[in-house]
Amino acid sequence: MKVLVAKKCGFCFGVEHAIDLAGEMLAEGRNVYCLGDLIHNKFVVSQLIEAGLRVVDSLNEIPIDPTPNGKDTPTVLIRSHGCRPELIQEIKQRGFYVADATCVLVKRAQNLVRQLHQEGFGVIVVGDPNHPEVQGLIGYAPAVRVVAEEKDLENLPVSSRWAIVSQTTFSAEDFAYIVGRIAARNFKEIKVLNTICRETTRRQQSAIELCRQVEVMFVIGSLHSANTRELAQICQRQEVETYHLQNWQEFKPLYIEGKATAGVTAGASTPDSIIQEFVGNLRQL
Repeated sequence: MKVLVAKKCGFCFGVEHAIDLAGEMLAEGRNVYCLGDLIHNKFVVSQLIEAGLRVVDSLNEIPIDPTPNGKDTPTVLIRSHGCRPELIQEIKQRGFYVADATCVLVKRAQNLVRQLHQEGFGVIVVGDPNHPEVQGLIGYAPAVRVVAEEKDLENLPVSSRWAIVSQTTFSAEDFAYIVGRIAARNFKEIKVLNTICRETTRRQQSAIELCRQVEVMFVIGSLHSANTRELAQICQRQEVETYHLQNWQEFKPLYIEGKATAGVTAGASTPDSIIQEFVGNLRQL
């Protein structure tokens, strides 16, 4: 079977930085804890757990070192998605070390939310309210509004000045649509800052180009990964048969029945080894 791979897919620099930082901390023999999965990929997280990383849901699950500043003092790893500033303060207050793996582009969005509030704007974050990045962003200013779809605009209070930023992994197309709907409302001033990751945009554009060349698309990555889900939805909108799979084990031969060309792309938290395994097996069919 002829298999084409998207020019842009797989690990982004933010994910690589988070994994590298976790590896460095573990190699130093530290007791490293992470609040939730470091990235949205169970395979990678399992490898880190085998290396010693401990994933917890709350700071209360982390034991306090009886010898402050000793070698056993817990290190709390901040995920690539970032977190609210008060969480970092609490980590320090408990006497733990902080290892910050927040993506630099997420940090930029966090700083902009704070800055825009200080300038007197009401802040709107366009994104998934349940995504950890968005949950962190809303901690950088009071009364931040989250808009995921057009119906959420009904709950916007009357304000003369709004500033709009985006979840870094949000679809550029969907962001533009939401901004357009906000602009159509009766506001005195609207300031829009595009905080979507360029790598996310490049991956989306690369997937669209590939969809025009194949009969079926495979999007590889975690079902919990926002940017991977966006890729799958974008491919579906190109009216090409699309399957979002986590790995080769989820593949079924019926997906390619009657087809001669297939395209493969992958989310920003999908390791090259999983992509290569999938592509290699698919080409052998």
